[in-house]
Amino acid sequence: MQSTETTIELRLWTVKEYHKMAEAGIFDEDERVELLEGKIIWMSAIGTAHRSAVGRTNKYLQKHLGDNNQAWISIQDPIQLDDYSQPEPDIAVVKIDQLDYADHHPTPDEVYLVIEVADTTFKKDCETKGKAYAAAGIADYWVLDVINRQLHVFREPNENGYKSEVILRESESISPLQFPDLSIDILAMLPPVIDSK
Repeated sequence: MQSTETTIELRLWTVKEYHKMAEAGIFDEDERVELLEGKIIWMSAIGTAHRSAVGRTNKYLQKHLGDNNQAWISIQDPIQLDDYSQPEPDIAVVKIDQLDYADHHPTPDEVYLVIEVADTTFKKDCETKGKAYAAAGIADYWVLDVINRQLHVFREPNENGYKSEVILRESESISPLQFPDLSIDILAMLPPVIDSK
């Protein structure tokens, strides 16, 4: 029996076209979108646990890497993976740039570490974004799961994803690949536990 299904071909957008759409006002000012693998993706609303984790992680990394000029800490700003992907990770630890990235967004060879904070976005962060980051060669990718209070560490990227995934509990610690002398307690990145009594 012959299949009657037809393959739908998607029109993939380039980063250049995505920028033109933004300049033309196609997106509302308060719309949160990003470009991933040629597709415009809605970004989820930021919850309190998510915001807290991003703030705590930023403060920690700023103190240990940013303040002594080892790296630039970028919060929810674009990085350009290739001509079809410009995600806005929650945190990107990138190389210092003399112009503070006034003339371009960081590219994969300028990125030390990408961290996504996941509450409702865990599957998308691990799978969809993980595949895009791996294909671009991002060597160190972390997903901080604020619901289960653990860190998923993805390393050894290839075209199909990451070959290595390690899950660390909140009582453990980790060092970024590019900064092996920096030991980060997972608990320091997570939002505090609020006593509901």
